[in-house]
Amino acid sequence: MSARVLMVQGCTSDAGKSTLVTALCRWLHRHGVAVAPFKPQNMALNAAVTMDGGEIGRAQAVQAQAAGLMPRTDFNPVLLKPNSDVGAQVIVHGHAIGNMDARHYHDYKRVAMDAVLASHGRLAAQYEAIIVEGAGSPAEINLRDRDIANMGYAEAVDCPVLLVADIDRGGVFAHLVGTLALLSESEQARVAGFVINRFRGDISLLQSGLDWLERKTGKPVLGVLPYLHGLQLEAEDALPRESVCKMDARLRVAVPALPRISNHNDFDALRAHPEVDCRFIGPGEVFPACDLIVLPGSKSTRADLAWLREQGWAEAIARHLRYGGKVIGICGGFQMLGRFVHDPYGIEGEPGSSEGLGWLDMETTLDAHKALRSVEGKLLLGDARMTGYEIHCGVSEGPALKEPSSMLDGGRPDGAVTADGQILGTYVHGLFDHPAALSALLDWAGLREAVAIDVRARREAAIDRLADAVEAHLDTTALWRMLAIRGAHACAR
Repeated sequence: MSARVLMVQGCTSDAGKSTLVTALCRWLHRHGVAVAPFKPQNMALNAAVTMDGGEIGRAQAVQAQAAGLMPRTDFNPVLLKPNSDVGAQVIVHGHAIGNMDARHYHDYKRVAMDAVLASHGRLAAQYEAIIVEGAGSPAEINLRDRDIANMGYAEAVDCPVLLVADIDRGGVFAHLVGTLALLSESEQARVAGFVINRFRGDISLLQSGLDWLERKTGKPVLGVLPYLHGLQLEAEDALPRESVCKMDARLRVAVPALPRISNHNDFDALRAHPEVDCRFIGPGEVFPACDLIVLPGSKSTRADLAWLREQGWAEAIARHLRYGGKVIGICGGFQMLGRFVHDPYGIEGEPGSSEGLGWLDMETTLDAHKALRSVEGKLLLGDARMTGYEIHCGVSEGPALKEPSSMLDGGRPDGAVTADGQILGTYVHGLFDHPAALSALLDWAGLREAVAIDVRARREAAIDRLADAVEAHLDTTALWRMLAIRGAHACAR
């Protein structure tokens, strides 16, 4: 088997590459095509644990679900997790190989491309189709040399490219024409068409612009995807664009938007819950009255801990607890609740130690080994079933851990809960995703008899919505022609 490959590139970050790849994977899966998602290089702090014991970008795990697959490291062979403005942890085939600054990584790209092509080769031998997501924009001419994320990869494997632009940002025709103009002749030739994303309004008023675009570029517009209001799907990295104030919410949750926040998809279940108002609180924002504070994961725990203090969160948490509020710490947020965080080897920055918030009697030491595993077990609150995953390089020790917050399958305790029941910590991401665990945690936080929701079912519905949009608004006959899979044209409308 040698898979047909179609790549989706964007004029900008957040143009809709991830959602279009997700949509195409589900659309092909519906038609019985063995399809795999692929992103050669991803830069994201939202990660997922794979079936083969590594980590990949969270978006590729969602795309795997759309394709009816379990996540694998080959779906995202190179993952960059920024830990400063100029550097990142580099993860190859699911495992960290070290920290690099931008210049060092640029030199390393020759090696990274070998990893990308090795993963591509394995997938091409197993699947009928590979739908590939680019990164950022292919028009970043300063990064063209040794590119492995966009046209460098497309040229290496000789695949067609769809170029997607977000009309909701404005300037969509300039984005498309300008991006195309900045590509080389061979790169321009492999652009098979355009997709315009997030349109709202009367499509007839756009038609003259679409006609002009096709005449100007000689490239077809494969369709205009509508703005899907209320679509809730894990973001690749950026915090959610939309924030809806739920005036009738029965429980209010505040989450500090740490500079290096990781796996903020942990809060998707809370944001989706009709009775919960969950908000990310950014720098300089007024600390809101709330029932629950959740300290999220962090890629730079000590630096984000310092940021919390600078923003006044230490005092706000103390005041919140005095008035009976509840606090949860997840992963890095759990570590911050202890007495100290030590980084003797400079895993996340300069070597050293930082004083924690001091609410849990424990200390954490960061080391090079990273725990990567999917977990199941029970919350000790109400004996509720829970599922999730661990991605962390810290080892916590201290008396606080004698009162764990959960017992994982196999008899392994996790986390901590204080004697007064106000503070809970855990290393498990996805804490709120299992319906039973969500209900138990909401009850503990003060929301009695909460409406039950199922995050995975909602994700499935969102993925199906995306695939429906492909069927209704894109030229599927052209897509089948690009892919040239079996007698697949018979499946097109």
